[in-house]
Amino acid sequence: MHANFKDLPDDARVWIYQANRPFTTDEINELKPQMDNFLQKWTAHGKDLRAGVDYPYNRFIVIGLDQSEAGATGCSIDASVRFIQSIEKAYRVDLMDKMNVTFKNGQYVAHKDLADFKKMCKAKSVSPKTIVFNNLVETVGEYKEHWEIPASDSWHSRFF
Repeated sequence: MHANFKDLPDDARVWIYQANRPFTTDEINELKPQMDNFLQKWTAHGKDLRAGVDYPYNRFIVIGLDQSEAGATGCSIDASVRFIQSIEKAYRVDLMDKMNVTFKNGQYVAHKDLADFKKMCKAKSVSPKTIVFNNLVETVGEYKEHWEIPASDSWHSRFF
């Protein structure tokens, strides 16, 4: 069952998919009803899953799942991954590659592959104070508090 992402509890599980490019406003407007429809029908062993979605910076798809009523199972997670893969294909965007880094560059959100980000660290093009998106957060509460953090406070700190 579809829920408003903002209404999910802090202990709700999250999956964060970062895009290698921003979605256009038209793409987001087209994508939202598709995602809402998927979440409305998303189940685990016949039980409805209470889930919501967020689209920060038109660059990420963040799915939150309130597991207090029913939790994700292998089959339900597989279904969500297949749905994300269908988005990748339809919009010609990469959402599954975990070997990329997304960070703030002034007022902009930048996206680099990990090797290029490491080079930027060595060249001091980015600093430990650079805000990075820590896509390893596991809950809505962590997403709210620890998703956008200085590189020095994240796994990215090893590159400095």
